[in-house]
Amino acid sequence: MRTDSSPGTLPAREHLPAAPAGTPVLDVVIPVYNEEKDLQPCVRRLHEHLDRTFPYAFRITIADNASTDTTPQVARQLAAQIPEVTTFRLEQKGRGRALRAVWSASDAPVLAYMDVDLSTDLNALLPLVAPLISGHSDLAIGSRLARSSRVVRGPKREFISRAYNLILRGSLQARFSDAQCGFKAIRRDVAQILLPLVEDTGWFFDTEMLVLAERAGLRIHEVPVDWVDDPDSTVHIVKTATDDLKGVWRVGRALATGSLPLDRLARPFGDDPRDRDIEDVPKGLARQLVGFCVVGALSTLFYLLLYSGFRVFTGSQTANALALLVSAVANTAANRRLTFGVRGRGGAVRHQAQGLVVFGIGLALTSGSLAALNAATSEPAHSTELAVLVAANLAATVLRFLLFRAWVFPDRREDDPARAASPSYDPVRAPSPAYDTTPFRAGEVADSWRDATAQLLPVRPHDTDARDSR
Repeated sequence: MRTDSSPGTLPAREHLPAAPAGTPVLDVVIPVYNEEKDLQPCVRRLHEHLDRTFPYAFRITIADNASTDTTPQVARQLAAQIPEVTTFRLEQKGRGRALRAVWSASDAPVLAYMDVDLSTDLNALLPLVAPLISGHSDLAIGSRLARSSRVVRGPKREFISRAYNLILRGSLQARFSDAQCGFKAIRRDVAQILLPLVEDTGWFFDTEMLVLAERAGLRIHEVPVDWVDDPDSTVHIVKTATDDLKGVWRVGRALATGSLPLDRLARPFGDDPRDRDIEDVPKGLARQLVGFCVVGALSTLFYLLLYSGFRVFTGSQTANALALLVSAVANTAANRRLTFGVRGRGGAVRHQAQGLVVFGIGLALTSGSLAALNAATSEPAHSTELAVLVAANLAATVLRFLLFRAWVFPDRREDDPARAASPSYDPVRAPSPAYDTTPFRAGEVADSWRDATAQLLPVRPHDTDARDSR
């Protein structure tokens, strides 16, 4: 997985403000590979629909994935005939690679893509992008598996789609319903920070992007769609499924090790200016208690198994110290990642050192309990030893949670350099949002990013566009 540092944290969501007509608000990307037959009717149908129904200026970008037929010529003809159409040529295949390149170079504040077969009913396009324009959501996806969706496809594709989403829910705890529907949109400010973390360049690109966004706490809007399967689809199902499963394993491993800086994708609390004085939302005590109890129960079981094993060939005090030491290291690592949500390797050594101090307190409690038991009974039964240790561990657990929460893993987001470098929002002195349209090459990430909120103005029938010769 990529671990590149992101350009910065995300600002609070805002409705895209108004600006002169003609500024592209939406950039719809159509990735194609050898689609000389379907490309022209697809683009013309999409353009006609947007021109008739979409209230803002738009652009359609044809992303040619190294086609070997006449697709590039068809794309250039469409770009020459329709002002809102542009073409982008890549010399390597891969839908994810094409989307990354075009989205990285686009100047539109809302970026979308759809498959060239237009299997999804275009009436869902405006509902798809509206929450992104309004500032309500960060990403939007079309869902063929929603209750109100109407889908026409064969049993084989239906089974594969549902099985894949069950795998995502079971392995990556994904909550979105449809990962692979070719009908998605994203705000550009989110894409600028999220895309450098996405490694896949093929069909798994969508899934990886959604999983990382969801884990980072971004808001994903789902739109039920009407969808008709394309019987002439050239997608290789077996190879795609194999690559997807490899991607699930890779992303799951990266998330388990905490190697991705997903905290850079966190949004400030509240979109109302009055809420922006709140530095952060306190972490939920109830959620932490549940996580700590689960980790503690498993750690206690692990500790008792270790103690029983060490007790076979050593005394009770030595067996207790060894079992507690090993289980304490595992307990600190588990609580660090699962209970308190600390990702990455930064501070891991310090956390383990502090955890060992907490271990020392637990050792004192349990060792003292054993000493008291041995003083009372010369040869206590093994079951009695275990009962005393369980009681001592319960007392140590309460103290351990308090120390973990207040000392080992305190909420120190105010000390985060990325946050410290960001000035607090002042609704009086804050300048109007500016949109950076400085061009850069596809695939490159700009050195610095300003608030990617472009300005837009509803286009009415009497408005004129300087690009339109009609």
